[in-house]
Amino acid sequence: MSSGKVLLGVLAGVAAGALLGVLFAPDKGWNTRKRISKKGDDYADALREKFDEFIDSISEKFEEVKEDVTDFAEQAQAKVEDVKKGVKTARG
Repeated sequence: MSSGKVLLGVLAGVAAGALLGVLFAPDKGWNTRKRISKKGDDYADALREKFDEFIDSISEKFEEVKEDVTDFAEQAQAKVEDVKKGVKTARG
């Protein structure tokens, strides 16, 4: 199971538990709605932060792969040039 799925499951469980706790707490309706709204905002911010971290991680991996592919292409091009020079010298 990937860590992203585990994290999402934990966040969902925490959110559900907090929501149920607030709903069953003996408090006035407007205060309960206010607390639910605040908790929702807090969880949305946390989720947004985790998503940004995930996107940053993916971007870093993409850049690493891009650099590796560029290096590989440059090495392959250099080998092709060496082979072309060798063929010209052999014909020469």
